[in-house]
Parts: sequence; C-alpha cells; structure tokens
Amino acid sequence: MTHPAVKVLVFDVFGSVVDWRGSIARDLGAWGDAHGSRTDWLALADAWRARYQPQMQRVRSGEIGWRRLDDLHLESLRELAPAFGLDALDEAQLLHVNRVWHRLDPWPDAVPGLKRLKARYLIGTLSNGNVALLVNMAKRAALPWDVVLSAETFRHYKPQREAYLGVAELFDLAAHEVMMCAAHNSDLEAARAAGLATAFFIRPREHGPAQTTDLVAVQAWDVIARDIEDLATQMGC
Repeated sequence: MTHPAVKVLVFDVFGSVVDWRGSIARDLGAWGDAHGSRTDWLALADAWRARYQPQMQRVRSGEIGWRRLDDLHLESLRELAPAFGLDALDEAQLLHVNRVWHRLDPWPDAVPGLKRLKARYLIGTLSNGNVALLVNMAKRAALPWDVVLSAETFRHYKPQREAYLGVAELFDLAAHEVMMCAAHNSDLEAARAAGLATAFFIRPREHGPAQTTDLVAVQAWDVIARDIEDLATQMGC
C-alpha cells in the first residue's frame, strides 16, 4: 500500500530510530570501566529519561525560557550525579557523559529501512533533540537523513502543534503531505491532531524487557508496521 499524497516522512528519533537505553549503558559502561567510574548505567539511563518530559514541560509552560535539550539533559545529570556516585566527575568528564545522547546506536532495521524510504521520499528527523545532537548522532550512526529538523528549529517541543506544522510550512506542503513516523502513540496523536499522516512501528524493548507502554497501536494510524523495514515495504519502497 502506498500513500500518494505523502511527500515527506519525518521520524521521532529517541526510542523510535535509536536505542537510547542500551546505547547509554554500553557506551558509559565501557567509559566507566576505563576511568574507574562504575555505577548502574541502565538505572541511570532510566532515571535520566524519566526527567525528559518534566524538563521540557518547564519550557512548554513558560516557566523557563527556551533551552536546548543538551542543556536540559545536563541539568538533569547534575541533579542525578550524587545518587549514582558520579559527583566526583570533573566538568570535562560530566560533559562527556552528557554527550552520550549524541552517540546512540540505531536499531538494526533503522539504517536499511531509512535508505529504502529515502529512495522514494524526503526523509528527516522531527525530534526534541537539538540540531547539534541529531547531526552528530547521524554522522556517527550513518543515519541517511535528507534533513535534520528539531524542536530547536521551531522553538517548540513536541507535542506542541507548532513543531508538526512547522515541517509542512518549511516544505511548502499541506499538513497531510507530511507523515510523522514514531514508536510512540502519544507523538502520533499530536501529529494527527495537527493534520499530519501517521505511521506507527513497535519498539517493544525501548524501556527494557519489562516494557508495558506502546506495545500496540492505540488508534488506526495510516500505517502500522513491525519496524522501519516493514514501513518501507508498506510505503512501496
């Protein structure tokens, strides 16, 4: 099945395209072993991610002015460091740990699936990650984006409507000519409310083996796929 009206596909990145939880544990586990800094890196990843939405909500609500996700991540890391035995890290080490979000690994189907989609559609990111983070990640992981768009581009964090409609405006398209692709039902709910087409695929281990969220599509999204390879097949690629 193809969707002839769709011209651009934009992807959520954290969890949908890259494995943030496993990547953080692998990267910082190896770094910690080399630098004598040991902790429960999976627990740190979970605690860090748990602060993701509350930190962005401070920006959305107007409690604080615009801040890049890198800065919000660093603030959260400073707050979490004592509980994880990381309060002895110097500033350079703390910044290296914070930039682990630039070094996340893609899920196995991501790069081949994106390459197939790229042959037929314009593909890009629509992530709450800031531009430098997303570009560094793409360069390292060979993610074949045509364009990198971010909440930073629009100064609105998803799920604010402006982030989704900003993509259509940049490409001079109607909202329904843009498809939001994600492993998170809430992202797609906001995209659909803004008029975008929607594609859901499942990442059943994003939060580890005990994951209970986003295991099924909660609405009849325009495409429901197993992964990005299957999405490419369903989109005629």
